Parts: sequence; structure tokens; C-alpha cells
Amino acid sequence: MTPIETTVDIILGWPQDDIVLPDAPRTGRDLQVFHVAQSFLQNVHVNGEDCDVDLEISQTADRNAPRVIVETPVDSEFCSARKNIQSQLAQHGFRLDVEHGGELPQALPAEVLGMAFEDFEHNRGSAQVTTLWELHPATVNLLP
Repeated sequence: MTPIETTVDIILGWPQDDIVLPDAPRTGRDLQVFHVAQSFLQNVHVNGEDCDVDLEISQTADRNAPRVIVETPVDSEFCSARKNIQSQLAQHGFRLDVEHGGELPQALPAEVLGMAFEDFEHNRGSAQVTTLWELHPATVNLLP
């Protein structure tokens, strides 16, 4: 599937449904793959409930900028993607595992490729996450 080019700001503007059921099937935008060529990785951690890697990206490096969640699943087909982001973060002195993660010391430029997913309302991410829309499953690469 050819990815659709987008930005964090565009994702933040996607309309949200009033009610999203946790087990709702993917439809519409949820079936499309998107590429964000330029964003800033602000926060990353391993989710204690499902072991997915949860990342928060913003349009700008501003710590208070609105963010979108990006998730790299624990599933075996994403193992190399998880190791890749761990390795890239380690090059910046940041350790990511089940015991280490959180706000990065400074926002890092990143690109993202993933499927749109409108999550349901639950405790998710930092206060800067301002949309139910995510890219999940997704891969993240830090940019030079």
C-alpha cells in the first residue's frame, strides 16, 4: 500500500468520533497507511499493559506542542523496528526498556510510517496528547 504523506498537525485536525468502542473494527481512515516525513519525538516508553512501545510525536520541538501517539507493537514482525528505535535512542544516551523511558531530554527529529487508528478514550500518554488518533502499528526512525 502506498503511504499517504501527512503531518502531525494534519493528524491533530482529523475529526474524532464521539464514541469509539475498544473492539470496533477498522474502517475508513483506519485502513490507510500514512508517512510523516518530519516530526519531533518527545516521549517514549514501553506500555506496561501490552508491552507496545508508545511514542509521542509533535509538529515542533516545543515541549508543550500538541502530540500524537505512535505505537510499535510487541508482535514478532515488529521486533526489528523495536530494536531499531532502542538502538537509535541509545545513540542519544536514552535507554528504552520496561524499566526506562519517558520524556526525552530534548525532542529528536523523526519520521514515522504507520496505519491510522482511532483509539478509544482511556488513560493514554502525557497531557500534551490531544487526539484519539494514533499511528498504530507504526515504525519510527530518528533523523540526523
